[in-house]
Amino acid sequence: NIQPEQLTPVRTALAAQGLSPELAPMVRGRLARINGVAVSAASFSDDRAQRLIEREFNLSMRADLPAGNSVSAGRWFSVADLANQDDQAAASVEEGLARTLGLSVGDRLEFVVAGEPVGMRVVGLRKVNWDTMQVNFFVLTPPLVLQGYPASWITSFYLAPARAGVVNGLVRDFPNLTVIDVAAILRQLQSIIEQVAQAVQFIFLFTLAAGFIVLYAALASAAQERRYELAVMRALGARREQLRRALLAEFAAIGALSGLIAALGASAVGQFLARQVFHFDVHLNLWLPLLGVFGGAALVTAAGWFAASRLLQTAAIEALRGGSA
Repeated sequence: NIQPEQLTPVRTALAAQGLSPELAPMVRGRLARINGVAVSAASFSDDRAQRLIEREFNLSMRADLPAGNSVSAGRWFSVADLANQDDQAAASVEEGLARTLGLSVGDRLEFVVAGEPVGMRVVGLRKVNWDTMQVNFFVLTPPLVLQGYPASWITSFYLAPARAGVVNGLVRDFPNLTVIDVAAILRQLQSIIEQVAQAVQFIFLFTLAAGFIVLYAALASAAQERRYELAVMRALGARREQLRRALLAEFAAIGALSGLIAALGASAVGQFLARQVFHFDVHLNLWLPLLGVFGGAALVTAAGWFAASRLLQTAAIEALRGGSA
């Protein structure tokens, strides 16, 4: 919220600290119409779109394409756009916002700025690299379009942790400024994401552990029946090695299925939390299902074999006598 009369003093103060960040103008405006049709939160089913419509947008103006931005559809402002400030005024919209609101090149927007309608036409969409941590805006216009409307200025810059005193001095000299420590916010966000990741991992491991317990309980409860079945197969000519391989294959199949279910369940929970709670897109980790299949197969095979190996040690005649008793 740097005020117009503070631009020069703030630039001077930053320059004295070896900082020369770009200061960008910011004008507040509420989106009122799209292609002449009044819009409200009820006009959209998407939660993010509803939140965007209910609040004011931070609009900005500039003649050149910002660093970290690239045109993904349409074009950037032409010479004619830069000289135009009537109802044919141009606007460049960030592609994510355009996707959320269903906007495309050629659409007409009307914002209410300081109580006055300001119309503009979308001439291009931009892909923004938000990771640069530079000041970026969803909607940009040529300078003449928003010139004369109330504006404040915003900037961003990097300070090493050891230079935190620079911020204190800046706030002391300009008490109206709001300084946001993005690094602290990112650390907090990283901590939350790590906790969510640990919760998803717990779900994965819990599902696998539950599978082990169920398998062991099933083998223990049916031990006598399984011992009799193995004895019958041995009496019919099956070799001990054949039965051992059959048991291992059975346990491996059960473990692989359990691991796959655990991995898919953990992935589904992670996707839900990312999209519905944190509202960001994540890519499916293809290694997790593979890890679940092979890890589950290995662990369940080991656990199952530990529980069932004694069944093959019983003499066939003894098992048959016990099963027929």
